Amino acid sequence: MPQAIFYDYWRSSAAYRVRIALKMKGIDYETRQVNLLESEQKSDEYRALNPQGLVPMLEIDGHRLTQSLAILNYLDVRFPTQPLIPASAAERAHVVAMSMLIACDIHPINNLRVLKYLKSKLGHSQEEVDAWYVHWITEGLRPLEDMAAPRAGKFLFRDAPTAADICLVPQLYNARRFNVPLDDYPTLMRAEENANRLEAFAAAHPDRQEMPQ
Repeated sequence: MPQAIFYDYWRSSAAYRVRIALKMKGIDYETRQVNLLESEQKSDEYRALNPQGLVPMLEIDGHRLTQSLAILNYLDVRFPTQPLIPASAAERAHVVAMSMLIACDIHPINNLRVLKYLKSKLGHSQEEVDAWYVHWITEGLRPLEDMAAPRAGKFLFRDAPTAADICLVPQLYNARRFNVPLDDYPTLMRAEENANRLEAFAAAHPDRQEMPQ
């Protein structure tokens, strides 16, 4: 199999998810950084590869894959060792629901392009933008804590990491950047702590990535 090519940005939480999954699956890949702060994702060259103009994108097996949860699903089907999503229909739905709560309900309204729009186009102050971030992440983390707790173990679902943990860890990294209080979420904190002890999670951390020049 030719080496996979991963279009990444070191601080993108969606890209962070895929880095974790690639490392969990033991897939060798070449990284190509797309500098979001310089709007490289909007270039004609990049949009010719990914019309949406976002990261991450993964070129693998002759495919160009976009959207982090779709990429995780592809990797789980293509490389079934160390599964990211349970096989049972009910358990699968539970893990996917937790993953989507983060990736579809929290992240999209708090990502860089939304925060920039609030500030530069709508004229909100940085204080107002920060308050927006804290409000919406808190709105998501509380139900996630309640959803996860009954079936959690070391991780959000039992005692092995799943796609839900892969989504959680980058979101909590972002939460800390905005000083979001996290003490009320013991299930989430336990899962994060156990996940970050694993090399796949640790190696995917933004501080260990190549940063754009």
